[in-house]
Amino acid sequence: MPRQRPAPVSNRLSPSDWEDAALDVIAARGVAAVSIEALARQLGVTKGSFYWHFTDRTALLSRSLLRWQVRYTGKVIEALESISDPRERLTRLIAGTDASSVAWRVHVALSASAHEVPVAEALARVSKQRIAYVEDCYRALGFSKDAARSRAVLAYSAYLGFLHLKLEGPAEVPTGAKRATYLRLVLNALVEKHGGSSGARHRPAQR
Repeated sequence: MPRQRPAPVSNRLSPSDWEDAALDVIAARGVAAVSIEALARQLGVTKGSFYWHFTDRTALLSRSLLRWQVRYTGKVIEALESISDPRERLTRLIAGTDASSVAWRVHVALSASAHEVPVAEALARVSKQRIAYVEDCYRALGFSKDAARSRAVLAYSAYLGFLHLKLEGPAEVPTGAKRATYLRLVLNALVEKHGGSSGARHRPAQR
């Protein structure tokens, strides 16, 4: 079927408009719900506006998930780099695991569609970037490379489990005073009771 002609300039959206709309759909209804026709109707434009920026649905998914990675991983890491104490950086990461509804809902939705190439690629990139950053924090605390890697994987596994629990068993997610108790427990397990001497806490990571 021939593509529609590009929409007039006045009716044309930016790539970010389409990417944000796709992320909203993923967060609400999953990857399978992302379609060019549905997004065009939602945004009030013709499909020509879409083809001005993207070749197909796969291209939109790839760009949208890159946007998700930059916004909820790259920028988070960038903000944390202003904190000199690696222990504090880890604490902020753990305490903020449920800060954004869109971020965690997108992540859980992606897990159910990991068979799609752009989704699998995005999940692999994000996992690698996040685990590497947490590993660097542990290295700065004085852990050996192997120990830092193991603890980073453990911390990220706990994070992923928490995300899925929020969707699959929301009634089990601690809230209020119970959340504070849960957070202290997690911090004690992953941060507070571990690390090198105070003199090693700010040692540059060696990767």
